[in-house]
Formats: sequence, C-alpha cells, structure tokens
Amino acid sequence: MTDLSIIQKVKRLHIRTRHQVADVLAGAYLSVFKGSGIEFEEVRPYVPGDEIRSIDWNVTARTGVPHVKRFVEERELTIMLLVDISGSQEFGSSHQSKREAASEFAALLAFSAIANKDKVGLILFHSDTELFIPPRKGQKHAMRVVREVLAHDGSKNSKDSDLPWLRRWMQFLLRTVRKTGRKTDISAALEFCRRVLPRKSVLFVISDFMDAGYLSTMRNVNRKHDVVAALVTDPGESAIPNMGLLELRDAESGASTIVDSTSVAFQEHLQRTTASRVNSLQQELRASGIDLIHIDTTSPVIDPLLAFLRMRERRIQR
Repeated sequence: MTDLSIIQKVKRLHIRTRHQVADVLAGAYLSVFKGSGIEFEEVRPYVPGDEIRSIDWNVTARTGVPHVKRFVEERELTIMLLVDISGSQEFGSSHQSKREAASEFAALLAFSAIANKDKVGLILFHSDTELFIPPRKGQKHAMRVVREVLAHDGSKNSKDSDLPWLRRWMQFLLRTVRKTGRKTDISAALEFCRRVLPRKSVLFVISDFMDAGYLSTMRNVNRKHDVVAALVTDPGESAIPNMGLLELRDAESGASTIVDSTSVAFQEHLQRTTASRVNSLQQELRASGIDLIHIDTTSPVIDPLLAFLRMRERRIQR
C-alpha cells in the first residue's frame, strides 16, 4: 500500500467515523470513562464525617489511630490500542478483512479518546511487538495512530473488495503463503504494556484471539489496568467455498492439511469448531472479569462498541 493510498484511506476513515464519534459515541464514552476512574493519593487520620468504608484497617491497626484512604478523580484517561497484525488477521470473505475491521474499530476508539481530551497510544503486535506509539493527546496524534494501523496492512490489495467471494478467498490463501510465520502472542503484548504504562489505563486488545496461554497474563494485567477484549471474526471462517479437495495452510504456523470442501461432515465440523472457540472465549473472559466486544467483518463496527459502552454505563449506575 503506497503512502498516498494510506493517507487517502485515513482521511476516508476519519470522515466516516467523525459523525459517529460526535453524534453517537460522545455521550456514551463520556458517561462510561470520564470521571469513573479514581487514583489513590494518600492515607490520613480519620475525621468525623469520613465514610467508614474508606478506613484503611491495616494502617489503623498498625498505628492504633483510625486512618482513611483518600482518592482523587483521574483528570484524564489513557486508552491503549493493542492491535493484532498476525497472519490470520488478513482473512476476509466480505467487503473487508479482519484487519480492516480492526482498523476501523481502532479509529473509532482513537477519535473518541481525542474528542474527550484523553490520551491514546498504540501497540501493533504479532509474535513480537512490531510498533509502540506512546499515549498522547491531539488530533494529529490520533491520525498518526490510525495511519500506522493501516500502514502495516502488508500486501493487501486495495481492489480485493471488488472481487467475487471465491476470488477474495483465494487471494487470502496467496497472502497467507507470503506471511506464514507471523503468529500471535497476546501475552507478550500485554506484558509490554505492564512495563511501559506506569498508571492505570484502558487496554483494548483487538484480535481474533487465535492464540493460547494468554488468559493468566490477561487476568494479571487486568488487576492494574482495565483490559477489554475485542474479538474480530469473519463468517467465512466457519464455511469455506465448495472447491473439492483443498490444501489448507495455517496463516500463522504454516501447517497444512488436505480437506474435502464438498464433505457435509467437514463443513459441520468447521462450524462447530468455530462456534465452540468463540463460546469458550466468552465464558473464560466472563469468568476472569474481562469484558468482550464481538466484531463481525460484515456488520458496522460501531454497533458492538456502542453496546459495550451502554453495558458499562448500566453497570456503573447499579
């Protein structure tokens, strides 16, 4: 993708999301995030009128004098976008790939944060951390964040969306061969965040979560930060075109297998496996106290984001 095409795509994305940010997301974002965070400031002696629940019992027991914890409202929020750019993200059976849906979702979050005077940063990762942009404010900074997400789109052909579904699927297979080995390591990206972010931040992990062993790290990081999982899926992952015998190659490991795409049993197995993976992820994250946003490449990305913000708003009001 050329520099000119990237700039044009960023501008189109900005124009398309600007209305959504200003008219749809602004109120929901503000009510969920702004002022909802608090930061510990000090422990001081108890004075009449202080709430009993704010007493620090450890300090009270140690000193023999009642003390309370004092917190202050965080004046600004830090949003970190952890965007998966591994090989499997290139897949897309409709008008956009999972990477493109992830880019638009990241743009909505970035422009929402900037509109509300918050900081936004970016991590692009696969098996390694490809790029880190420290959190900052400002429209130019947000545009840079979006540009970097799009710039790492690799060999994606801008005209792929004009191709028939079957041709798009074949294009994905060709790109997979070129990008084999670009695996996903969510744990490494989260550990990187833990090292470089001194204050509590909201971490949006935008990925298809085709990885393993990351949940314990995600739970640990969620104790300090607010981790939100954004799962990006495509309907074509649960059904492949009827093309007879096919050699399928894993976009990340490079492992290949021969399948009969005309087999009803194979198609049903593929559907069950895909549904089971999504359901298991939902249950594991729920048990870990981590929210999940499910993004489908064939649907507007603003809908699940808005649903998430409204869910958070209801939770705060309880």
